[in-house]
Amino acid sequence: MTTRTFRITVRGAFDGLTDGQRDELLAAAPKHDMLRAEFTAEGHLTYDLAARPFFTFRFLDAGEAEEDILDATARAELAAEGWLTERGYGFKQLRSQAQDLSLAPLGKRQRREAARAGSQA
Repeated sequence: MTTRTFRITVRGAFDGLTDGQRDELLAAAPKHDMLRAEFTAEGHLTYDLAARPFFTFRFLDAGEAEEDILDATARAELAAEGWLTERGYGFKQLRSQAQDLSLAPLGKRQRREAARAGSQA
């Protein structure tokens, strides 16, 4: 059986932040910049609190069957909620989106490499 890779995006909005929490998030903002966004097993948080109160967590998970994406999505949502709750940050409108990369269309370079590998076989 092959392993499937899942990308899960959990989005939401900060809610009811105190001035201290807002200052804390603004101070940490450079390491949560959108330009540094990546999908990781532990989840990577990005936000631009100076512009708007929204945040995005990006998770990378895996499974063997197509149905495993549901469990991976639930784990990602729980991890995001846990991170926010542990720090005392209020949040609302939490929603997630998941993608099974084994079902994603190949890009131009990937198609070229696949064709090259097929012609060498």
